[in-house]
Amino acid sequence: MTETNYDVVSVGGGPAGLCAAMYSGRGMLKTLVIERGLTGGELLNTDVIEDYPGFESVKGPELAQKMTDHALKFGAELVTDTVKSIEKREDGDFDIETELGKTYRAPTVILTAGGTPRKLDVPGEKEYAGRGVSYCAVCDGAFFKGEVLAVVGGGDAAVEEADYLTRYAEKVYIIHRRDELRASQIIQKRAFANPKIEVIWNKVVAEVHGEPKGVAHLTREDTQTGDTSRLDVGGVFIFIGFTPNSGLVKGHYEHDAGGYIITDSNMMTSISGLFAAGDLRVQLVRQITTAVGDATTAAIAVEKYLAEKRDKELEAVAST
Repeated sequence: MTETNYDVVSVGGGPAGLCAAMYSGRGMLKTLVIERGLTGGELLNTDVIEDYPGFESVKGPELAQKMTDHALKFGAELVTDTVKSIEKREDGDFDIETELGKTYRAPTVILTAGGTPRKLDVPGEKEYAGRGVSYCAVCDGAFFKGEVLAVVGGGDAAVEEADYLTRYAEKVYIIHRRDELRASQIIQKRAFANPKIEVIWNKVVAEVHGEPKGVAHLTREDTQTGDTSRLDVGGVFIFIGFTPNSGLVKGHYEHDAGGYIITDSNMMTSISGLFAAGDLRVQLVRQITTAVGDATTAAIAVEKYLAEKRDKELEAVAST
């Protein structure tokens, strides 16, 4: 079944997708948002947000709901489904195919699908996923009250999540492969001041071990000597980055070595009519503010793109 009555489809319902839908809906464009789960994206995995203008402190899920309500207020439609592919047709429109067997057709698409967490790809990780191996502290932290936990990674997300987990855990180890963290200084300062956090330098997780109820301990490997050792923990939270969901697009488009999409200043990709915003786009930083900034530009650019497209079609008709 193909639905064709949309001006623009936003693929992804995180901050970028919802902001884009709010702007395009407000611009009187028939707008659809396709999101595979609850709207909000990574906001749902964030406990407290302190760097979004106008909100000195706001819960991630609360901000997600406000963004969703705002988009719906201006007429955007929301579908819960998983996009399988985005393909440009010969007539210039796009077909967006989903897992539920639907095909949505529109002259423009704003891709805001974010990314998926990167895995360690070590023995035991897959086997104990959901039983002690997690990629979301906010989602699963409350299940580990009184436990000793490990967080793998050294960036902002890893250090912030380690700090968050201390509200439940007895102790949290941050395991990092280097001798210094990549997290911003303000986040590091907060972590180092937390008596429940201990950083384990120059180590990687070589294997996750468990028992029927879940994770029991880890095998650590020293990145300098290769020596291994045991670390007893009741859970491990992995924050080593994510892979952009840019592979949904069929056909060639410009991207960097990591698969992040290259756009122009209007958020247009190298495929005419296909725009990208948020975390899957090549940029210096990936924050909520940059995601909604991208989306604002993309939505307004879509409106201008469609207006120009209609003018050209009218000129073509008038000249025949």
